[in-house]
Amino acid sequence: MKKAIFILATLTLLFFTQNANAQKSQDIVDVAVSVDDFSTLVTALKAADLVEALKGEGPFTVFAPVNSGFEKIDEATLGALLQPENKNQLSGILTYHVVAGRLEAKDVAAALESGNGKAELTTLNGETLTAVSKDDGIYLMDANGNHSKISKTDIMASNGVIHIIEDVVMPL
Repeated sequence: MKKAIFILATLTLLFFTQNANAQKSQDIVDVAVSVDDFSTLVTALKAADLVEALKGEGPFTVFAPVNSGFEKIDEATLGALLQPENKNQLSGILTYHVVAGRLEAKDVAAALESGNGKAELTTLNGETLTAVSKDDGIYLMDANGNHSKISKTDIMASNGVIHIIEDVVMPL
């Protein structure tokens, strides 16, 4: 029985290690494409013509909203943002979710500790997101004062790291 448990544990560890290594060999866009809950994000990246940029060398830190976060945006507004004539506005929103460099959860936690529970992050669109520590987790506060909870951290990619957030954050 102990031998069977050992073999099962070893196979499980091997599976997860291979899965993690496979993910590290994929870039941020490849990882996003492989996650069903990022389908709206991927559609938006394509519409904003940002796919090649996020396939670049980086490193990047992406705060990636899940589909349910995009669903909180009025359907007509989201549809309009995905139109070619609004590519620049959509690009500004999406690059507001990206920070230059690789900020892992431990880095954000250290910045929060040294900043008394707050840390300012400069995004690729030049505006500021504020990481805020609350009792039930870490949130991003956007330029409008809205908060989005970081629900999962440290999804590693070859050119950066992805942190999953529950809502779309918006620049001014």
